[in-house]
Amino acid sequence: MNATDEVKRTIGARPSIAARWLWRLGVLLVIVSAVAFGVRTMRARAANRGPTFVSESARRADVLVTVTATGTLEAVTTVEVGAEVTGRILKLNVGENDKVKKGQVLAVIDPEQLQAALDQASAQVASSDASVLQAKATLTEAGLVLERNKKLREQGLLGQPELDTATANRQRAEATLASAQANASLSRAAYKLARSRLDKTTIVSPIDGVVLARLVEQGQTVTAGFQTPVLFRLAEDLTRMRVKAAIDEADVGRVRPGLSATFMVEAYPERKFPSVMSSLGNDPKTSQNVVTYQALLAVDNSERLLRPGMTCTATIVSETKKDVLVVPNAALRFVPPAPPGEKKTTTAIEPKHHVYVLHGKTPVALEVRIGATDGLVTEIVSGDVKPGTEVLVDVKEQP
Repeated sequence: MNATDEVKRTIGARPSIAARWLWRLGVLLVIVSAVAFGVRTMRARAANRGPTFVSESARRADVLVTVTATGTLEAVTTVEVGAEVTGRILKLNVGENDKVKKGQVLAVIDPEQLQAALDQASAQVASSDASVLQAKATLTEAGLVLERNKKLREQGLLGQPELDTATANRQRAEATLASAQANASLSRAAYKLARSRLDKTTIVSPIDGVVLARLVEQGQTVTAGFQTPVLFRLAEDLTRMRVKAAIDEADVGRVRPGLSATFMVEAYPERKFPSVMSSLGNDPKTSQNVVTYQALLAVDNSERLLRPGMTCTATIVSETKKDVLVVPNAALRFVPPAPPGEKKTTTAIEPKHHVYVLHGKTPVALEVRIGATDGLVTEIVSGDVKPGTEVLVDVKEQP
């Protein structure tokens, strides 16, 4: 290879090295431009990032102001039938859920001992009556002797001591008769008591109704001591029932007899049963420092779905506001977030209410005066809120 060929080879290699450097420089410029673009984009997004507000429209609606209370279902008239005498249950004629009529025999207690007591009292009455007859005869005899002695005394044929003795005998006969008559009255009273106790061995229904519970079994011995043992629990009419509800003292001023109400039971969780408040008691009940008053709600149970003892939650409609301006309760609780870099401060609660609306992207407070609420929406009595006004209820931060 001569000198001329070497020069040509060197000259041909230089453009290749320059091209490579140019390509590397171009790639570097592209990377720098991409990084700069990404930084600008992130800065723009950061500048535009802000909360997303959720709003709902103010509207006109009916507001039902309600009072909620818990209670228990029971029959309107429930009677506990007990035993007033001691003895063994000889017969049981009815069971649970049986229908009964007034005067129907429900059970019989063994009458053996009480029958013997009645027979003894009857014999005592007969003895007392005989004593009265004997005393009457003695009184008659003493009276005749006294009259005869008086005549003999007048004729001078009898001394004064004999007349005095006859007079005393007459008085003693009168006293004996009075005592015998008093004993006869006592014997008759004892007979009536024995007769009554014997009659009470037959347990009869005092009402027309249905047997809710039978608390004894045949052959069982019941003892009537200081407390009358309960044999049966009867309900007069299960087609008419009532809810015995406890009204909190804070709500008692908002309810009164005649208000409409509904209640729910766990057996039918998707159904509301209608009722009417029939009475409100004045006797306070205190439980765990909570004072309540008893209210009774009348219930129509014609379908026989409800049973005594069911726990229920009653809702009493204390007031109805027709076609008023309302906002969601969430709008009255809403507080907008503090601007970036500004700390959120807490202040004392003011006796004023506000809702917030958006002016551009900024929440602005509007002072309002509120009225009735049903727990979901609240009446707006006054303030710069109209139907259709979008009031803020929540805020969502952008990711």
